[in-house]
Amino acid sequence: MCGEAGGGHAGADTPDADTTDDFELAGVPDSFQRLWTPYRMAYIKAGQDQVTGEDDCPFCRGPQREDTESLIVHRGRTAFVVLNLFPYNSGHLLVCPYRHVPNYTDITEEETAEIAALTQQSMRVLRQVARPTGFNLGMNQGVSGGAGIAAHLHQHVVPRWGGDGNFFPIIAQTKAIPATLGDVRESLAAAWPAC
Repeated sequence: MCGEAGGGHAGADTPDADTTDDFELAGVPDSFQRLWTPYRMAYIKAGQDQVTGEDDCPFCRGPQREDTESLIVHRGRTAFVVLNLFPYNSGHLLVCPYRHVPNYTDITEEETAEIAALTQQSMRVLRQVARPTGFNLGMNQGVSGGAGIAAHLHQHVVPRWGGDGNFFPIIAQTKAIPATLGDVRESLAAAWPAC
C-alpha cells in the first residue's frame, strides 16, 4: 500500500491505481479519519458573493422584519439570536451583532459582552428544550476561514447529540432535521425568558 515509510504513490501496477490520486502520501499515517466533503464547497463559495453590503445582508435585513418571519429567537440591545436557515442540527443558532461588521476585532466591548451572554443563554435554552449532550461554538472569520456570509459576524451555537454525526450527509448529501424551523423557533423563543 502507499503508506510505506518514505512515502510513495499508487502506480499503475498497484491494486489501488484506479482509486488513488497521484499525490504523495506521508510516510507515517496519523490517527485522523478524514471525511472529504467537497459538496460543502459550493455552499461556502455561494455565500461569499451573495452579500455585498447591508442592503442584501440577511443579518441586517432580518431584524427589520417580524421575529417569526426572520426566525429570530431573541433580540438584545446590541445583538440578536436567530435560527440558522441551513442548520447542521435542529436548533442551530446564530448570535449576530446588529451592526454590519465582518470581524470579531470590529465589535465593541459592549457587543462582545452581549454576544458572549447570548451564547450562554442560547446554550441554557437549548439544554432545557432539546437536551443536547454537547455543543459546537465558533465563528468562521473571512472567506478563507469558511464563513458562509463573511461580511457580517456571527457566532454559531450548534447543539450536539451522541450519534448525530452519521454518514447520511456525506453519502446522500442530505441532513435529517426532525423539526421545522418555525416550530423550533417557537419553542426556543417561548423558553428564552425562563432560562
